[in-house]
Amino acid sequence: MSFDGKVAIITGAGGGLGKEHALLLADLGVKVVVNDLGGSVDGSGKSDAADLVVEEIRAAGGEAVANKDSVSDREGAKRIVETAVKEYGTVDILINNAGILRDKSFKNMTLDEWDLVINVHLMGSAYVTWHAWPIMYEKNYGRIMFTSSVSGILGSFGQSNYGAAKMGMVGLMNNLSREGASHNIRVNCLSPGAATRMTASIPGSEIDADNPDDRNHPKTVSPAVLFMVSEDAPNGRIIQAAGGKFASDMVFSNKGVELDIGATWEDVAANSEEILDVDGATWKTTFWKE
Repeated sequence: MSFDGKVAIITGAGGGLGKEHALLLADLGVKVVVNDLGGSVDGSGKSDAADLVVEEIRAAGGEAVANKDSVSDREGAKRIVETAVKEYGTVDILINNAGILRDKSFKNMTLDEWDLVINVHLMGSAYVTWHAWPIMYEKNYGRIMFTSSVSGILGSFGQSNYGAAKMGMVGLMNNLSREGASHNIRVNCLSPGAATRMTASIPGSEIDADNPDDRNHPKTVSPAVLFMVSEDAPNGRIIQAAGGKFASDMVFSNKGVELDIGATWEDVAANSEEILDVDGATWKTTFWKE
């Protein structure tokens, strides 16, 4: 897999997973736009986190430039992509990694806390991708990765805003992987597990994000990212990566039951056992034809 000379944008790359993705790609010759507002886990504040990662990449002989715009701001998202074009002439790879947490049970969550998380994860990823899309479409090449989570794919208590945004990533990927296929744009999702500031902030967590062990270090996730943004990347797939284990998440459907067009709810209830039985379910990419 050759990455030399490619240009990548990585959002939220000032630390944790994003930083490890940036370091790995830069080491392979990728020119990296390190985006990070530098805020805390809840999205407040700013810092020079992006600059520090750029310094580390340059010290190792790589090429990188910092950007501190917020992905949730439309103009900021535009400037992130413009930074790549201004500095390196194009963008080949986009890794949507930026995120925040405002964890609370749904009944205790404010709508502002809902909006903040949705805006950064889902809207922010869509904004940056929207600005990068025409560039990739025009040159018939692009690799895009969204960062999903088991909190959305499988569910997690107290993370309804985060989980909804993360499952939204899957829906966005499912559609864009189809829309970009004819122009060699491949779009995938990562479902990671690692010791980061975000996972350490979850109530009850015993994770030390500053001193992760080998098993839960963010760098164990990055090889999956490398594969998903490579020349030979799959398209429309969800890959789990945590502690050296890699697997796929997929949507499965059972055979179902064929009822009359005028079927009532009583008919559905009478056939519910067969409708809900997932034995023999198969991977589906469409409901109607497979």
